[in-house]
Amino acid sequence: MVTSLITGIGGQDGSYLAEILLKAGYRVVGMVRGSTSAPQPRIEHLRNSIELTEGDLLDQHSLQRVLEKYGPREIYNFAAQHPASSQSFSDPVTTGELNALGVLRLLEAIRAVDPTMRFCQASTAQIFGKARESPQHENTPFRPTNPYGVAKLYAHWITVNYRESHGMFACSSILFNHESPRRAERFVTRKITLAVARIKAGLQDRLYLEDLDARRDWGYAADYVHAMWLMLQAPMADDYVLATGESHSVREFCQIAFEHAGLDYEQYVTPSPRNALTTHTSELVGDAGKARKVLHWRPTLTFRALVQMMVDADIALVSSARA
Repeated sequence: MVTSLITGIGGQDGSYLAEILLKAGYRVVGMVRGSTSAPQPRIEHLRNSIELTEGDLLDQHSLQRVLEKYGPREIYNFAAQHPASSQSFSDPVTTGELNALGVLRLLEAIRAVDPTMRFCQASTAQIFGKARESPQHENTPFRPTNPYGVAKLYAHWITVNYRESHGMFACSSILFNHESPRRAERFVTRKITLAVARIKAGLQDRLYLEDLDARRDWGYAADYVHAMWLMLQAPMADDYVLATGESHSVREFCQIAFEHAGLDYEQYVTPSPRNALTTHTSELVGDAGKARKVLHWRPTLTFRALVQMMVDADIALVSSARA
């Protein structure tokens, strides 16, 4: 039985990957920062099927202890500081320590314990920032616009460096926006779908959003982590953009979400002033042609189906909370 280690297993991506690996017959070990007995709502249904262990990207010795104890063949790193640009500006040191140097510590721990372990780093489209071309692909120049993107770019390049300098099987997955019913409520997509559910139930009157015309390439989180698994099954380590290749606005997201619940978004959505620390990025839309060709990967959900799935989940969540 192959053992896998997922850091940040309690998040959206980690929980979906854990399900995929369990279905494939893996032994799944999840690394969490803090107590393993702390509530982990996204993986509560997996508690009897996975093993949890404590580890911290700020502490290389704890990482080495985890690797020595469990001996994973595959390692997926989702542990990171929240990607909200305002938070990365207000606490750039922690962002750098976790999202940049934390990945270096993990790679060094792998090199010290067993450099044949396969590693996949969860990178982000924010490393493109003010991109000079659209859509963005693996060879598009990087121009991040906030500390989160800068730290993630360091993590991306140090992953490439360990692959090229030490011969390690180290991959970087450049993830464009990926959503699901498990998305944290601080993200705009989940703010919208939860607001729809609450407005439908008479628990909320309005939804305030900063930029209705902002455009993103939104896909389904479970599809993207499946691609990361495919990356570690490939004969050679490499980096891949994971995206749908479609660009949609926040306004479109609102329109579909409210319409699915029988509501008119224009009656409930109000623009609000933009955060002063929000930095401009180019339209981020990805070209996943390489992943399609090499990994034979395809997104399974359309944009509309994804939005409707999230709305349905939040309507059920609000309904159960009131029961």
